[in-house]
Amino acid sequence: MIPFVDTDCTDRKPPPMNPSPPPVTPQPPGPQGSGQMFDQIAPRYDLLNRMMSLGIDQSWRRKTVKALELKPGYRVLDLATGTGDLALKVLKHHPEGTVVGLDPSEGMMEIGRKKVAEEGLSAKCELKLGDAQSLPFEDQSFDGICMAFGIRNVPDRPRALREMARVTRPGGRIAILELSEPRNGLLSPLLRFQIRKVVPWLGAQLSGSGEYRYLQESIAAFPQPEAFADIMRESGLEVLQVHRLTLGVCCLFVAQPRVN
Repeated sequence: MIPFVDTDCTDRKPPPMNPSPPPVTPQPPGPQGSGQMFDQIAPRYDLLNRMMSLGIDQSWRRKTVKALELKPGYRVLDLATGTGDLALKVLKHHPEGTVVGLDPSEGMMEIGRKKVAEEGLSAKCELKLGDAQSLPFEDQSFDGICMAFGIRNVPDRPRALREMARVTRPGGRIAILELSEPRNGLLSPLLRFQIRKVVPWLGAQLSGSGEYRYLQESIAAFPQPEAFADIMRESGLEVLQVHRLTLGVCCLFVAQPRVN
């Protein structure tokens, strides 16, 4: 039985979830997929995230870093690293290691590299162009993997999860942070309205881009937590815990490679 934790209400038993929709990933706009799409919104991506989440995304990232349970001398892979927010969080809380960030958007990583350089961490953090579905690394080459708001954009999620299991050392943690549409609870209609209407509208107004419509659709299409945990397990991972964050708007999945 996978432990589900309602982080905001730990004294309450989480309500039962409705059946989840099939894990269909909307196609990102543009012939080059999500890399090209994120190139277009890269200049204001960090600002938009802070405004649309009211800054709560920073707390979610801290919980993700904590879930990795890193030891000195670690090597971490940050998938969908984007502008490097999570990679920098790892190094801020655990300066005695190194991070490799991988992302399909060169535009996002260009901003990320500047942030890394400004923090004086270029020697400890390398950002590389790449695809989570085909990781350019040897087996068991990382002590942990983290991924924030990226797995829903991956067309073949099971393949990406199998790749994570392959490159993680035995006992290493895999922490995946992802947005989801709340399906239960008194506030779920209001939260769904926020995701379906307010997020794409605000994104379009602030960025001058309609790409946030795709992001809203991808959140709606992402499997419910129980269903995604099943996909992780079927892909060679042992799911240790699932944390529901902020009334179920976001979930943190914590796993490790399954020992055969």
